[in-house]
Amino acid sequence: MSDELKEFEATPTLTLNPFEEEKKTAAPIQEEKAEAMMDESVLTDEERRMAAKFAEQIDLTDSNMILQYGAGTQKKMADFSESALENVKTKDLGEVGDLLSGVVKELKSFDEEEEKGFLGIFKKSSNKITAMKAKYAKAETNVNQICKALESHQVQLLKDVALLDKMYELNLTYFKELTMYILAGKKKLNEVRGTKLQELLQEAQQSGLPEDAQAARDLDAMCTRFEKKLHDLELTRQISMQTAPQIRLVQGNDTLMVEKIQSTIVNTIPLWKSQMVLGLGVEHSAQAAAAQREVTDMTNELLKKNAEKLKMATIDTAKESERGIVDMETLKQTNESLISTLDEVMHIQQEGRQKRREAEVEMQKLEAELKQKLLQVQG
Repeated sequence: MSDELKEFEATPTLTLNPFEEEKKTAAPIQEEKAEAMMDESVLTDEERRMAAKFAEQIDLTDSNMILQYGAGTQKKMADFSESALENVKTKDLGEVGDLLSGVVKELKSFDEEEEKGFLGIFKKSSNKITAMKAKYAKAETNVNQICKALESHQVQLLKDVALLDKMYELNLTYFKELTMYILAGKKKLNEVRGTKLQELLQEAQQSGLPEDAQAARDLDAMCTRFEKKLHDLELTRQISMQTAPQIRLVQGNDTLMVEKIQSTIVNTIPLWKSQMVLGLGVEHSAQAAAAQREVTDMTNELLKKNAEKLKMATIDTAKESERGIVDMETLKQTNESLISTLDEVMHIQQEGRQKRREAEVEMQKLEAELKQKLLQVQG
């Protein structure tokens, strides 16, 4: 467990060059209040300051920077998901369930055979004790083999539970990184659109030169590209948000299965063995009885006890088989949470499209005004 996922960092880092060998992390700076563009409650004060400082390093005139912005975290999430699939053995849960059912089937089969044996135990002259021991040895061998397999699965499931904790921690780290990238990017985008872009537009209007108009248009196009990049990061952030409850759901399933295995090993099997020992002791007493009346009474008593044991075991087995691994309320709540997340994603996407439409209309208006102005100058 200590070596699994060790290549993934557990603290948020920001970089404008995500695919270089040497990573540069943002250094702590003095506190600077960033414009609130999204829900940043998940971030600490230090992480907010890192995002604000990082925004100062963003250059929207650099096409390569816009292309690679936040791509490092997106790649880490992809590598993280691939590693998780290789390490979490969720496919074994079905086999564990079959093994648990195998224990119940083996014990139930033994009880059925033994009941038939008790009915004719005093009608045969063969050694009944030897026959009972042979049946017990056969059932015990099968049950012990199943228990060994269950113990092996239990160890693996415990490792998976611990691994899922690490996965949850890494997912939270990537969620924070994406939040910081988006926060810094929106701060820079608003700053450029509110200052430099406005200055270029004013300069183009005042000068009437085509090159000045083209410079303003180029910067506006870069801002739009960067806005789309931030939108992609927001989608990745939503995926990370959905991953968290899914990890906990799988972890809960593993934990429940570990508990069922533990109960079978420490309760069901020892109880069955102790009852078998008692049954052998009772049979010794029955064979030692001299009088037919005492033998008959003992036989009836054994039948009553075994019938009661069979009833209790059957009821307990039925109750266990009817128990669900996960409460429906939990599944309902998780489903509602995921649906709510998807609604929020759709809302964000709609807002993004609306804003881009408004920006396009505004750009067309500015272009028309510029053309009109240029015509006036030429006239």
